Amino acid sequence: MASKVKSAAMLLGLAGLIVLCHMAGMKLESRMKEETRETFKLSKEMQVILDAGHGGIDVGKTGVNGEKEKDINLEISKKIKKFLSDSNVTVKMTREGDERLADSQREDLKARTDIMNGGALLAVSIHQNSYRDPAVSGAQVFYYTDSEEGRTAAGMIQAELNALAPDNEKEIRANDSYYILKNTRIPTVIVECGFLSSYTEAEKLADDEYQNRIAEAVSEGILQYITD
Repeated sequence: MASKVKSAAMLLGLAGLIVLCHMAGMKLESRMKEETRETFKLSKEMQVILDAGHGGIDVGKTGVNGEKEKDINLEISKKIKKFLSDSNVTVKMTREGDERLADSQREDLKARTDIMNGGALLAVSIHQNSYRDPAVSGAQVFYYTDSEEGRTAAGMIQAELNALAPDNEKEIRANDSYYILKNTRIPTVIVECGFLSSYTEAEKLADDEYQNRIAEAVSEGILQYITD
């Protein structure tokens, strides 16, 4: 009987030891992941990817004022890059000129996601919106439905954009169909900076000073996310 009790006690002790080892292992793994993330944040490697939507023969949407989305996307992206670079963030852009990355739209999108999947803390794709009702306006940020990190980043950027335009009541929106959101392995958001179908907003989006304000707001949201 004493032998059985002793054996049972040994088994319980061994089980307890296994549980403790497992818990310690999980804690160590979590700590290593966090340290890896922090090290990556502080490294000089590329940290953020900016994607100026459309380009070349793909003009995107055309505003009621005749402005092309591809041009506004690029200008705002360049301004975001400058703000981030001034904050010691290394930035890579999918395009820096008026170009398409492939012959077809699908291949162009694939080329963009391939660049994004090369590694970064966050990818931000810049676009302009349009709607049949010219009264609709306001910036809105989209993220992939199943990405908690994407949701967090989108929320931070949206908050900064809403602070820029307090009358904008738009909230972040989940999406599981946009090609770029579906096919990136890193947190990715799409920023629709405004509506080119709105007469008032289309003029603002074509204005250099307003583009700077949009770029600064997006940059502040990005900085909050990558340094959080």
